[in-house]
Amino acid sequence: MIETEDLTMKEEYQDILIVCPTCGVKKDLKFPTKIINQAKQLTTVSIPAGTVCEHGFQSFVDKNFKVRGYQKVDFEFTHMEFYEKSNAETAEPDDPTAKLSSQQLFQDIIRLLRSYVDDKEILGSGMFTVDGHVLYSSLASNTLFSIIKEFEVRSEKKLSSLKKMYLELENDQKICSNYIEIQDMRFALVLFFSQSVKLGMGNLYLNDLVKKIRKLEN
Repeated sequence: MIETEDLTMKEEYQDILIVCPTCGVKKDLKFPTKIINQAKQLTTVSIPAGTVCEHGFQSFVDKNFKVRGYQKVDFEFTHMEFYEKSNAETAEPDDPTAKLSSQQLFQDIIRLLRSYVDDKEILGSGMFTVDGHVLYSSLASNTLFSIIKEFEVRSEKKLSSLKKMYLELENDQKICSNYIEIQDMRFALVLFFSQSVKLGMGNLYLNDLVKKIRKLEN
């Protein structure tokens, strides 16, 4: 059983050597392979202060799990974050998400999602395509994998026409998701709640998030 779990861990994560661009401290971090493999170009990983050293920064990882660069930041992260760094000019013609993820609107949505996480009631947030492709996530890895699988299954079973999704985990934590159209493309917004939050309250948070994103579009 332990050997099987170790094998699964090796398949789901890849060790990558990360170097702080400010102080040069190095540390191997485990990155979820599914997130890196999904990206068509680079995956931007926001690394919070205290993960490698006292500094927070971003690293850019390619599909071969090689770090292509770093960027210092002017704000502090509370969670490790993943999102795809896309360029609409170099994207494939059939990749509509690249158009959005290369725009300022996408960065504004990320900032909004980030602002909802407070470590007490809202433990993480995310934005996905309807088939489970990660556009942005500050979710813990085990929760992230569960959500990706849920979206993949729903997509395969043609259930992505649903407007909302509510999940309650065995430990009473909740996952609330709302499908939303942005620039004629459909995405799923996700908020991950602690045990203390009722589903009704989670729905109110989610509705508020959707309203704020609608304002960003105007």
